[in-house]
Amino acid sequence: MLKEIVKVIYAPHKAFKEITQNPKYLGPILIMILFIAANFALSYTLLSKTYIDKTEPEEPSKNFDLWTEEKSYWSSTAKIEVNTDDFINGSYYGNKSIEFQLTSSSQIFMELNITEGLSCLGPEGYKNLTFRVKIVEPADIPSNASLYLISDGQGSFYKNISNVVNVTNAWNNVTLSLGNGWEQLGSPNWNNITCLRLEFTWPNNYNIKLLIDGLFFHGLYKSQMETSSNLLIDLVNPYSPINAFIQFTIQWVFLGGLLYLIPKVFGAKTVWRPLLIAAGFILMIYFVRTVVFAIVYAVAPDVYLPLAYLGGVSNEWRKAYEQIYQAFAFPYMVLWSFDKFIWIWAIALCTILFRSLDILPWRTSIFSAVSSFILYLLLLILFTPAPPILL
Repeated sequence: MLKEIVKVIYAPHKAFKEITQNPKYLGPILIMILFIAANFALSYTLLSKTYIDKTEPEEPSKNFDLWTEEKSYWSSTAKIEVNTDDFINGSYYGNKSIEFQLTSSSQIFMELNITEGLSCLGPEGYKNLTFRVKIVEPADIPSNASLYLISDGQGSFYKNISNVVNVTNAWNNVTLSLGNGWEQLGSPNWNNITCLRLEFTWPNNYNIKLLIDGLFFHGLYKSQMETSSNLLIDLVNPYSPINAFIQFTIQWVFLGGLLYLIPKVFGAKTVWRPLLIAAGFILMIYFVRTVVFAIVYAVAPDVYLPLAYLGGVSNEWRKAYEQIYQAFAFPYMVLWSFDKFIWIWAIALCTILFRSLDILPWRTSIFSAVSSFILYLLLLILFTPAPPILL
């Protein structure tokens, strides 16, 4: 059977004659096994080379920005409410923000209690802090905005953030690097951050209304293999062995059915079993495709998906995607071009199959092959989740 599989590559006319004269399911089953193995290798490569910006709170795709979804994490002399009307739209950001209100005051503060101390030092520590601030009232920007990262009674790290909280009645996106560039009050420890405190000061008394949303510690990148190894057997992963088996089976039936039915439109007499088995051999090219994809990904640069990309805020996501695409532009072009070559190769094999059976003339064989493959692609788009070329 291996000889017949290889012969489809270099002598398809002879191969299809032998296959259809003595049709056996062993060949397509062997190709299916090779396809599943190649998909496993591709999945491993993708998961190993794709790095995700790990956040605290963890699993924001499930819990969203937990610290700004529930007011119980916060303390303040101001009135604390959960605001469900004004918040950041994005896949990580839920549908709430935390609102702080204070009457006739020149200063407001709020503290986030971090129940388990966070490490922001070394290779396993978080590197960045991101949050959003919206000053609804007053209309004037604060004369001073301060951020403190407190280290369990040992002291705190301080940074003035007035330069980035500089508009009112709009969301200010604050992203800060952790570690260097912070003033120290006392003897704080970056390995044990237990509280975050924000202070905003105005020169006069005002009614103050302020929103906080999307607060994450992040910047610690972990490969998907390291954080989600179960994806290798997860149906959600389009390259998992289970999904590869399902996809091959569906593609085999779709292609075999169309190769059987389309020639009938042109008056040809077709037999189901030989054409179904021949379709399984044609799908050998998808094994080749998957191997090439795995090789290209293996030699391509690692892909880092930052919070701006994962968070799903439209304008931020677009900019992050453009940066990722620029780093991966050449491998993407190679994969896209090779994918189109696979289509042409598949159509050529379908044409040769019809001619080897001597059921249609060349011109009609080509037209039947093109029609069969286009319908096959449409069925795949409609009924199967197509594996992405990129991420």
